[in-house]
Amino acid sequence: MNIIEAMQDPHLFGDVFASNSWTNWRSLLAGFYGLPTDNDLFHQLTQRQAPSKPSDELWLVVGRRGGKSNIAALLAVYEAVFNDHASKLTKGEVATVMVIAADRKQARSVMRYIRGLILETPMLASMVVRETPESLELSNRCVIEIMTATHRGTRGYTVAAAILDEIAFWHSEGANPDKEIISALRPSLATLGGKLIALSSPYARRGVLWSNYRRHFGQDTRVLVAQAPSLLMNSTLPPEVIAEAKLEDPIAAAAEYEAQFRTDVESYVSIEAVEACTRPSHIELPHNSTHHYFAFVDPSGGSADAFTMAIGHNEKDLVIVDKVCSTRPPFSPETVVQAYCEILKQYRIREIKGDAYAGEWPREQFSKRGVTYKRIQKPKSELFGELLPLLNSERIELPPLPQLNQELIALERRTTRSGRDIIDHPPNGHDDVANAVAGVGVLCTEPVFCISTNIRMAY
Repeated sequence: MNIIEAMQDPHLFGDVFASNSWTNWRSLLAGFYGLPTDNDLFHQLTQRQAPSKPSDELWLVVGRRGGKSNIAALLAVYEAVFNDHASKLTKGEVATVMVIAADRKQARSVMRYIRGLILETPMLASMVVRETPESLELSNRCVIEIMTATHRGTRGYTVAAAILDEIAFWHSEGANPDKEIISALRPSLATLGGKLIALSSPYARRGVLWSNYRRHFGQDTRVLVAQAPSLLMNSTLPPEVIAEAKLEDPIAAAAEYEAQFRTDVESYVSIEAVEACTRPSHIELPHNSTHHYFAFVDPSGGSADAFTMAIGHNEKDLVIVDKVCSTRPPFSPETVVQAYCEILKQYRIREIKGDAYAGEWPREQFSKRGVTYKRIQKPKSELFGELLPLLNSERIELPPLPQLNQELIALERRTTRSGRDIIDHPPNGHDDVANAVAGVGVLCTEPVFCISTNIRMAY
């Protein structure tokens, strides 16, 4: 049974995918699998003629609410159920259909669609021999498994198909997590000749989604790339939702609903610049009585973001970040403040700076323990802006912390409609550690007023 027959069969997925609102998806998938299709519509989506043979890879650049998660689930089930890989498997080996998402929340969302398609279809439900929160094992020696975007987690499998959900927003680990995961997947796909399928709304002009779009869109290759706005793939989406989004932020709406890559987002710093500033060893440096130390904290309430602190000093115009502390949620904020104050005492620090998070709470908690907390007047984006020349000129020494490197490399520079640049973490990303380091870097380079001489000095 081919993919179009499965989508229209009333005993399989016809109740979901047979309606007219899925016509464009059926045309696109027919072309991907080398089946007859509407050539005019297929050309509109791909800027090329429909191939006569199945393609090896499918890269879908589709706007939000265009039905991508439903299609990801459909393709996972189809590849697992209607392809027999048993003859190619060794004893005890199983074929895995991977569905990889940006985070656990997104992965669980796709798994709900997968469970619905299988467990609510009697002839498919009978194939399930084992079920876990993250996988469905079928009687044909195939497993559908969801996982989050980490290149380590994708190794060691025999992969029948890999379905990559919202790949433009993968910022899990490493400098190029999407590229690293693809590199780890290709050997796993080779044994069974598995298909690679990526579905995502577009984001910045970087990453593997952009590179494959730029290389293969409109080209007659075994890699099929399609681009379509939300309304073209989901005619049931209310147009007023898109119209309102365009009024609020036309640049963001063009990416989210019109499937256009953003031109206003650039990388903050190169991996080479960060690596050049990272010392080869010693995650932390002990207190030295000859130095004057500064500390910056990025407080958190304990449920979402990490509570971070960085300590540093200036040594002959080189900012040295001596220690970085990061406490991930969940945690008790008061307990973290107590622990950080003990560390501050080791470095003879009685005054720290941080942002205006949670009003007076950080100031009160640090004050109880003999540490003065002062709010910094500069916003986070400005701190990152002042950190950048330190990184590019190698005037800052960073500890060898993977989390710090990852956050710095993932930072983005966005241009607002007013022309002002904003530096911030990417969607679904974090910058708590990087923010603390940026703060202490700025503190270490600010001039300090010396009372005894009435002159301003720089440490």
